[in-house]
Amino acid sequence: MTSMKRTAIVTGGSSGIGFSIAQRLIQEEIGVMILGRHETSLREACKRLGEGASWVQADVCRREDVQRAVEEVVHQNGRLDIVINNAGFMGEAVSTGVPLEDSERFWDDIIGVNLKGAFLMTAAAAPYLASPGGRIVNISSIGAFTGGSGPGSLAYAASKSGLHGLTYAAARELSVRGITVNAVAPGLITDTGFGHREDKLQQLIPNIPAGRPGTPDEVAAAVLYLISPDASYVTGEILNVNGGWLFGR
Repeated sequence: MTSMKRTAIVTGGSSGIGFSIAQRLIQEEIGVMILGRHETSLREACKRLGEGASWVQADVCRREDVQRAVEEVVHQNGRLDIVINNAGFMGEAVSTGVPLEDSERFWDDIIGVNLKGAFLMTAAAAPYLASPGGRIVNISSIGAFTGGSGPGSLAYAASKSGLHGLTYAAARELSVRGITVNAVAPGLITDTGFGHREDKLQQLIPNIPAGRPGTPDEVAAAVLYLISPDASYVTGEILNVNGGWLFGR
């Protein structure tokens, strides 16, 4: 039976920011399918999310996996309204001081998940997205603007900067169909799975006028606005959620 409520795909939805986004969407009575590589984590997350959540094991770097996931959510619900491209990771350090052979391998892994994955999901979902009313939100990072908080961020910063370009280009392409494409760029967020050490946190917090890290729920709240009907005239925007660490971009 075709579902009449809005449905969403959240990549990397089993933990951290992705889980908080999925949780908030379900609270808004939006059906959510979370995607990830690890079946155990997906199953556990769906149990915590409760009714309204489903999962598909998928690697966003693989076209076949992405196509299968999109087709599955459309088959289950009869529609697709929202795509949250959240899957991403910092990966191994990529810097000019790392041996080139290693650096290239780390680069390919990070770019594959953080940027190629968002491209594949956007391209695969676009034909099925509600028109008008479809929403794509990409989860970026303050590192797209700053180059990261220290050495070793070449691939991560480049992937997130590329995600902004993808956001702008997709917004131009899909706006004619009434589909908005935006990004959220979090700053320092705790409980994301990146495992910030306490000493590292204490080094970074003085840069933040708000005087504290953010939470995944605060990023999810920004996403909730961008997927709402109230944001129908907002597209191609990068929404910073960083406690004032960086603004005016």
